Amino acid sequence: QVQLVESGGGLVQDGGSLRLSCAASTTIFSILAMAWYRQAPGKQRELVARITSGGSTKYADSVKGRFTISRDNAKNTVHLQMNSLKPEDTAVYYCAANPSNYYGSNPAMFPYWGQGTQVTVSS
Repeated sequence: QVQLVESGGGLVQDGGSLRLSCAASTTIFSILAMAWYRQAPGKQRELVARITSGGSTKYADSVKGRFTISRDNAKNTVHLQMNSLKPEDTAVYYCAANPSNYYGSNPAMFPYWGQGTQVTVSS
């Protein structure tokens, strides 16, 4: 079983920065593929970034160059550093985990999810 708890969301102005964290309660963190998804009101959940157990990363085109995903296996934590935030980044951000290195973007392939954290970017 894997439990995920996100933190670090909040309200920030256009152009600002936030750092999201996801703490995992599990003994198998080092082999998990981790991802950040987001869901805005009335929209589908979309992949923001993911990182494999080996550290390989992938980003949505809309956040490339602005967001960075990283993991700390010693602390069972994955982070999402978000810079140059825009109002269109406003959403609930979710941390997700998969025991296999899934390379797609289908959220249904991630069996473990956190409760989400709200990110609001004001213009």
